[in-house]
Amino acid sequence: MLDTAHLLFPTTFPAISRGKIDTLQVNLGYLCNQSCTHCHVNAGPKRTELMDRETVDQVLEFLEQQQVSTLDLTGGAPEMNGEFRYLVTEARALGVRVLDRCNLTILEEIGYETLAEFLAVQGVEVVASMPCYLKENVDHQRGKGVFQASIAGLQRLNRWGYGIEGSGLVLNLVFNPQGPNLPPPQGALEDDYKQKLKEGYGIEFNQLFTITNMPISRFGSMLLSKGQFDDYLALLKSSFSPTNLDTVMCRNLLSVDWQGYVYDCDFNQMLKMPVAHDQRERIHLRELVHTDITDWPIRIGEHCYGCTAGQGSSCGGALAE
Repeated sequence: MLDTAHLLFPTTFPAISRGKIDTLQVNLGYLCNQSCTHCHVNAGPKRTELMDRETVDQVLEFLEQQQVSTLDLTGGAPEMNGEFRYLVTEARALGVRVLDRCNLTILEEIGYETLAEFLAVQGVEVVASMPCYLKENVDHQRGKGVFQASIAGLQRLNRWGYGIEGSGLVLNLVFNPQGPNLPPPQGALEDDYKQKLKEGYGIEFNQLFTITNMPISRFGSMLLSKGQFDDYLALLKSSFSPTNLDTVMCRNLLSVDWQGYVYDCDFNQMLKMPVAHDQRERIHLRELVHTDITDWPIRIGEHCYGCTAGQGSSCGGALAE
């Protein structure tokens, strides 16, 4: 795989610093039942990196001591970590809001038949990858048969009340462009998704999040191999919107890798750019349990233009309408 990291520095991106943490985003490991072309963590069925129980307990201690309101679980397929249900149950017992970044197809895998029920009982918010409402586009990006399995997963979640008005169970979908383009306006695309998925498959959901692909890892390698990297980076930079700087996710989010080391965001994690402080090479979550990291500088690179281009992009979708 071609590495883009050396092409992201030095950078002209503005210096920024963090505010108070309200979200802890935890990568439970790179094991996944899929291998998607846009995946910035290079997850797949052959990956073996998984967070252990000791580190999971450190995550729970941090949530409690720092009074973090949201736990955002990602991977890989986070549900494939054997500690997933323990972490979710304990975090919910602390009153923490839990998000599960679900690829949908995991809900249909053997051994995960009770996953949707577990998520519903725990009141977990599901953030589900659904790059298009057309079969051809989804299967092209994520593999043959993924679209049908995703539809089945969404229908399963709907049967448990997810996305249904008045149920209190939140189901949000995520759109990533298939090529070197910015996402279309989030609101208009959400309307299209709701119409097509309702008419074609009886599926309901709450919101659609549009997320810009980052020029790193698997997607960045694809851009380099096709000679599109420079043009894509130029697109991100020319679409820079300074108004998005105040709401980029790294200001209020701390990213944790499967070993417990901390980063300013998930993208920096994949670029091996840990949180910088006191000249330490990297910092473990256990070292920050009683530490206020407000105003610490955020490490930046050219990839940061991906979060501020156009409508902006974050794990919660567009930053501006």
